[in-house]
Amino acid sequence: MPVKLRSEASGHHPIQLDRLCRSAEVLLRRTNHGNSELSLLIVSDQAIHELNRHYRHKDKPTNVLSFPMNDGREIADGALLGDIVISADTAAREAKELKIPLRQRLNWLLIHGLVHLLGYDHERSEPEAALMESREHELQQHLNDTERKKTMTQLAINVDHVATLRQARGINEPDPVLAAGICELAGASGIVVHLREDRRHIQDRDVRILRETVKTKLNLEMGATPEIIGIALSLKPDMITLVPEKRQELTTEGGLNVSGQKKKLEEVIKQMTKAGIPVSLFIDPEPKQISAAAAIGATFVEIHTGRYCDAASETAREDEFELVATAADFAYGLGLKVNAGHGLNYQNVSRVAALDAIVELSIGHSVMARAIMVGLDQAVREMLDLIRG
Repeated sequence: MPVKLRSEASGHHPIQLDRLCRSAEVLLRRTNHGNSELSLLIVSDQAIHELNRHYRHKDKPTNVLSFPMNDGREIADGALLGDIVISADTAAREAKELKIPLRQRLNWLLIHGLVHLLGYDHERSEPEAALMESREHELQQHLNDTERKKTMTQLAINVDHVATLRQARGINEPDPVLAAGICELAGASGIVVHLREDRRHIQDRDVRILRETVKTKLNLEMGATPEIIGIALSLKPDMITLVPEKRQELTTEGGLNVSGQKKKLEEVIKQMTKAGIPVSLFIDPEPKQISAAAAIGATFVEIHTGRYCDAASETAREDEFELVATAADFAYGLGLKVNAGHGLNYQNVSRVAALDAIVELSIGHSVMARAIMVGLDQAVREMLDLIRG
């Protein structure tokens, strides 16, 4: 293996070591050292402090250290490049300060360390510092392009609120089926409806007609109850999303406790899989729930973004965003496809849409609220502009 990765500190931080290793391999190929050997070590502040004091005579921790093996000589492909040591503690603090995911900060430190191994040194002169910065920027861009999804983040529109307005008057308009068609024409990649046990908004008739008319993808949100399971197996939507459901709640509150009901949910997944229906689980951004979802055979998880969207302070919002970003990376690393939704609006959607692990966002209320002012077609297009921007 060209990259030898060892961690002594990642257990305290949500680091996906396999993705960091893949990033290192991409960078080695880009620098024409695909056959060279690189040692990468993740340590604590205490450990890097000692290394910094011993080798650089600086009595403090730092974010990254490089130990090249070339001694100024030209480096041939296949040679031993050297060692890069990254402090997980410092990287995590810097990521929080910069308001970026930890993985993004680790990638930058990896690039900085690698460029040092290749012979660049920003401390020698200002011209070399500028040259090194340019090389780092080029490698960062290449890594971003390599990791970026081949398709843009998709937008699925939930039309439940159209049905809510209809049911408030007990008549036949506005029609969520018509709304779904407008959303698709405006560029939505899917339609989401939640068929609740109490039928408070979406009705059986709506789901039947949508199954026949939706041209993109129909995602049926549902509780894991025998009646609704039977309907889903009969209709065969393009996918289902299992959500917790309480009769007294205004909207879905929190994610499924997958780890606490694995046997029940696994049986539902088996039934749907046999019928050819992919299953997504709506879960809070918690590693325990993500691991459980992967263990019982889910195809997707939908990360609950409600706490991020509802955060009352800037600090709380940043903390919740980091949880969402980390959860998305963790799920991706386990082989799950990752969606996200709940509470997303025109002010907070862009950061979540930019997370490269996320395939699709499910949004309903904010788009329908905006549609009252500008029309449904325009409201969908404006949301798509933010997601793609």
